Amino acid sequence: MRRIGVGVEAWAFEAAADRSVYKFYLPREEKRIGSAFGFQRGDETLLLAQARLGDYRALLEKLLIIQALGGMATEVVALTHEGILVAKQSLGEPLPQGEDMSRDLPAGLIEIPSRFLRANRDHPRLLFLDGRPFLVADLHARNFVRGSDGGLRVIDLVAGAWPGEEPLRDPLISRWIERVLDDPAASALPAAPDEDL
Repeated sequence: MRRIGVGVEAWAFEAAADRSVYKFYLPREEKRIGSAFGFQRGDETLLLAQARLGDYRALLEKLLIIQALGGMATEVVALTHEGILVAKQSLGEPLPQGEDMSRDLPAGLIEIPSRFLRANRDHPRLLFLDGRPFLVADLHARNFVRGSDGGLRVIDLVAGAWPGEEPLRDPLISRWIERVLDDPAASALPAAPDEDL
């Protein structure tokens, strides 16, 4: 195997024999692994989301989200005694660095009104996975490849379960999330009947 990348979360190796990439997710301090979003109240927006070290649950949810978005085929193939999680993905063709992905994001992602959230990663979007809302972001060109069929495939991202507990629960955001679950194009504010205007 040939090393093709080293990132914050994982080391990636190409296995030419089976046209696969093996990602080794290394545990960090206090058994933290991968990345996930942490949330706090914002000053200019209702919520501020920042990527931080994650845990095994968040890492496995991220891999499920990649699959749900039609991303590159991914499977967990090992968990070592040292806690290293090994995931295997099909090999794809990297995109040119810096390519604008804003028009090529996977279907099913919902744009989040800027008054609700500011995130420290590219293209923050809302996604429902089994009815649960997640923040999904870091959707830049290095986290996409072209598959053997020519289609664009996500290979990595940062995600986090949307906060639903106090003190981060906000009624305005909660009502919007309920509306976009039924209608992904729902506006940030509910429509008012004409007689109320």
